[in-house]
Amino acid sequence: MTERIAPYDLGSAAPRFLPVHALTGPVFADYGDVIEAGPSARRLSINAGTAERYDDLARLDLTADNGRPLVSIFRAQARARPLRLQVMERHQLGSQAFMPLGPSPFLVIVARADIAPQRDDLRAFIAQPGQGVNFARGTWHHPLVALADSDFLVIDRGAADGTTDCEEIDITHWNAWVQEPTR
Repeated sequence: MTERIAPYDLGSAAPRFLPVHALTGPVFADYGDVIEAGPSARRLSINAGTAERYDDLARLDLTADNGRPLVSIFRAQARARPLRLQVMERHQLGSQAFMPLGPSPFLVIVARADIAPQRDDLRAFIAQPGQGVNFARGTWHHPLVALADSDFLVIDRGAADGTTDCEEIDITHWNAWVQEPTR
């Protein structure tokens, strides 16, 4: 079940356009992991040398409160831009990983897990083709922002009783926007 939290009151906030940063492991570390077959990944030769395994790319955290790994495909529609941010969500019982199944970049908007988010805490990143993200447990994030119609492999926490672990806050009144990313 999704829990809605009342929005924080900022009155009539002036518009704020978030700059979009390149997605790299070091700058994203406060929010989770960047999933990519990059130069810092541990690589193993497998299948009699016919394949290379990029190993242990994300810290999946899915078993709290009898959770289990849940593998899904999200079919996302491209979002109109500029994008006004409307909601932030977090999952307090597990991590959530998104890996695009096609060559399109996507946007990632986050705020840290350890504090109640405020407008100035928001950070935006562009995930390039071949990059995915794993949000650490409790990390505030905007729902998936596809820049083109795309499918995503999603690994998150499932519960035997079918309940969901999603807390949301309405941030429409923050008047926060994401500027057009450069690719």
